[in-house]
Amino acid sequence: MTKSVFVSIVGRTNAGKSSLLNAIIGEKIASVSDKPQTTRTRITGIKTIGDTQMVFMDTPGLHKPKNKLSNHMLNAAKSSVADMDAVIFVMDCTNRFVSDEENELLENICRSKSNVILVLNKIDLLQNKSDLISLITDFNLKYSPESIIPISVLDNDGVSIVEEEVMKLAKESPHFFPDEKFTDQPERVLAAEMIREKLLIALDKEVPHGIAVGIERMEERDDKDILDIDAVIYCERMSHKGIVIGKGGAMLKRIASAARNDLEDFFRIQVNLKCWVKVKEDWRNKEGLIKNFGLADEGV
Repeated sequence: MTKSVFVSIVGRTNAGKSSLLNAIIGEKIASVSDKPQTTRTRITGIKTIGDTQMVFMDTPGLHKPKNKLSNHMLNAAKSSVADMDAVIFVMDCTNRFVSDEENELLENICRSKSNVILVLNKIDLLQNKSDLISLITDFNLKYSPESIIPISVLDNDGVSIVEEEVMKLAKESPHFFPDEKFTDQPERVLAAEMIREKLLIALDKEVPHGIAVGIERMEERDDKDILDIDAVIYCERMSHKGIVIGKGGAMLKRIASAARNDLEDFFRIQVNLKCWVKVKEDWRNKEGLIKNFGLADEGV
């Protein structure tokens, strides 16, 4: 008998949703940075243990939308909880303030009798551990989730408990993915996200939010164990293009070098990465470009 469980991971931006997904899966399939709204689309992670297959869906963080891309991201997060066996709601325990978006979604999914696992991340940053007790008590009274689990993804503390709670909710069912598979993301999408993550880490202020990455070519050579990847980095303004390239191309070289290291670790092959930078003005407000970049929410 095989079992499966489908789980959506939701929560505010920067709560640690993508880091949790990566920690559970054991592979880096979701971009991680300290910038808000790092995750732009729904990302599926798969983990099979024995006869049980867990399918996780990481979603964009809850936020107030400022452009058409933001609306797609918010819709992707809200619609992801429908028809799921469980919802992991990730919160930053160092921030007691519950936003309107968080409260609305939490109340809705708890009212719907969904299996809600409330994860309080970043316990390693709590100065006073007794604050955690009052936080758990407050959330239990207000939302009555299936369980509340304090964790630190950074220290890998409590991640296995989250996994165990999810496995308890698995039901008799066929496996929907091959047991060895850990994501349904195409390799080109994974490569683009690895490059975009390095851009997010390296760039400041508003520049990284106006960036998209497209993979123009991805081919393994016939005569050598080398993977050639041609990537185009799109930004919204000519001034941003100059920042991405940097003086004498220094910034772009630094970003490409960091991305190449991740790509080689992931694909386990030598990578020849070439990056170009192009301008697509105000692309985040243009539905056609949002769709072309694969960022349109299919449910909208």
